[in-house]
Amino acid sequence: MPGPSMSSCATIDPLVTAYVDDQLSDAERALVERHVQACPPCHARVSAERAVHDLIRTRRGALTTPCAPRALHARCAQLQPRGVEAGDHAGRPAVIAFPDVASRAVQAPPKAPATPWRSRLVPLAFAASLVLFVASAFLYQLTISSTHVMAAELAADHVKCSVLNGILHTHDEASAVESSMLNGFGWKMRLPEGAPKAGLELVGSRPCMYGEGKIAHIMYRRSGEPVSLFMLPETGRAQEVVQVLGHRAAIWCDGKRTFVLVARRPQEEVEQIASLLQASLK
Repeated sequence: MPGPSMSSCATIDPLVTAYVDDQLSDAERALVERHVQACPPCHARVSAERAVHDLIRTRRGALTTPCAPRALHARCAQLQPRGVEAGDHAGRPAVIAFPDVASRAVQAPPKAPATPWRSRLVPLAFAASLVLFVASAFLYQLTISSTHVMAAELAADHVKCSVLNGILHTHDEASAVESSMLNGFGWKMRLPEGAPKAGLELVGSRPCMYGEGKIAHIMYRRSGEPVSLFMLPETGRAQEVVQVLGHRAAIWCDGKRTFVLVARRPQEEVEQIASLLQASLK
């Protein structure tokens, strides 16, 4: 029997998160199950997403812990890449406000040399282990502050989806992303025209689950590194930047929508990208 076509994978892609969260109709669930039985990449994606989903659910009790154990802080500090600030010496995530720098030109960084996909391919088991480790580390890093809970869960989704994008070779056109936002969230938006000049390469979008509801996840790359923009409908948060285990989450609110930009990039760069998107998306 021939394997599923690319169009079938594209049809299944937006259903996977709802499938893992048991929110599909019987017909849609049967469609996904038939597809993943014959499609190893989609089966791997479902397995990885379910593992992270289950991990977050089982660790929710730990979210009331004031801080992570000292041994974990020490271990995370050893694993953290050089050049990434780790917050204060007590192990608390750094929280700062970011200024309005929308009027400043965002200079695109030099393009990194293209790296063949095969040279970056890792076994799926290792990718799944990486996702689980990062997700659990984020959860231990949380404080009782709801802003940090939100930032940690979205950062875990950011890492998970970047692994899945590599497996699925996700590449959506801007028109497809805008249509998805309108159909899925009633959000009539236009992606920023200045994003390519700022070095942001569009990857795609998908709905993700956060708390009790569905949120929008728009995915970019900058210098080969993933950059995520989340939109949480019907929520309001104060504007700030939260640091969680080397990732920075820039948060702002527009009306009844909260936007969160997540990236493992320097402070100033995250502020500039956030300001560009804040000025363009409503």
